[in-house]
Amino acid sequence: MAIFQIKDFAKVKGGKRLSGGFFVQDKKTNHPYIRVTDMESDKLNASNIKYVPDEAFEQIKRYTISDDDVYISIAGTIGLVGKIPNFLSGANLTENAAKITELDKTQIDRDYLMYFLRSREGQFQIRARVGGSTQPKLALNRIETIELQKREIEIQTRIASVLSTYDDLIENNEKRIKALEEMAQLLYVEWFVKFKFPGHEKVKMVDSGTEYGMVPEEWAIRSVEESFEILGGGTPSRLVPEYWGGEINWYTPTDLTGADQMFTDASSEKITETGLKKSSAKLFPPFSVMMTSRATIGAISINTSFASTNQGFITCLPNEKVTLYFLYYWLKQHVPLFIDLGSGATFKEINKGNFKKIKILCPQSNILNNFETLISSVMDLILRLQRENNRLSKMRDLLIPQLVTGKRILKEYL
Repeated sequence: MAIFQIKDFAKVKGGKRLSGGFFVQDKKTNHPYIRVTDMESDKLNASNIKYVPDEAFEQIKRYTISDDDVYISIAGTIGLVGKIPNFLSGANLTENAAKITELDKTQIDRDYLMYFLRSREGQFQIRARVGGSTQPKLALNRIETIELQKREIEIQTRIASVLSTYDDLIENNEKRIKALEEMAQLLYVEWFVKFKFPGHEKVKMVDSGTEYGMVPEEWAIRSVEESFEILGGGTPSRLVPEYWGGEINWYTPTDLTGADQMFTDASSEKITETGLKKSSAKLFPPFSVMMTSRATIGAISINTSFASTNQGFITCLPNEKVTLYFLYYWLKQHVPLFIDLGSGATFKEINKGNFKKIKILCPQSNILNNFETLISSVMDLILRLQRENNRLSKMRDLLIPQLVTGKRILKEYL
């Protein structure tokens, strides 16, 4: 089969960083800015998009990406490939990424190219073209030399359509998950921040004498230390092979920040019983709440099986006084406080000593139990949808290399 290179059917152009003392910001303008941080292995995460100040746009207005292009990260985490959603078409692009643009649509299907670059063969070619020892980078002219098999455009489009079906199902599930999470968060705020729980009209409010102000009379304000148990983590020695490759989940912050999910079933690395015993890692039960406590403070997830973590976590164990989903949303609600309490020259960290002193407002048990009962079915549905998405992602990722390299016959999926 004939071979062609990216430069035969498209152009590769870079992004640009802000200069002159300007920085991207949270405040919305008409100029969204796509960073490598927003890119994931199979999609663009638009949940934390930053924006270019109006007064800085002039200097980078030519460095935009459209929804007809394919992006590829070229520094930092190299090789993240995807397309941007329609509502971000025209966004500015970071200097740490490139766009494959002006595609000749008679020769290449945009989505087919994207899936090829995500495949094992595509990623191998990307890695082979990375240069630089101190700061590895993928040069634009090297992206142009990436090779693909020439295939009829109709075949490319059909392959892309099959794979896109999986992405569409995943995206629909993600929308459902987001709606359910927002509903649960609003319920938490209504009951435990605004105190509009069922029967609140008959409850006397009293001055707590704390930052909580007026609170329901029968509710208690306690320290974290008095309310629930917390655990830290540790890392077994990498020099001892017997500590690694076991069956015990061992989470690092990347497991949580990379997945960005309410529940997590398994860690990327696992340790042995010996590794657990010979380190500061602690084993905790399913349905505890893990929170990253250093560098990125406040990534939160619930483990669904026995697990341990490295030292970058505070793990919270729910109980009858502080139930699972109340605890989860209390942590989510107070992430800004945890970040403010962080300290450190190299990276911020909130230590367990300071965390234990934080005051938590504990509702009456009947209100807490009602909340838990009401919200449990929503949480169960979120977990099912997450697991369905994980299954769909695995199936898609298995198909990508087989379809784009011709190892599997397309008609099986039509």
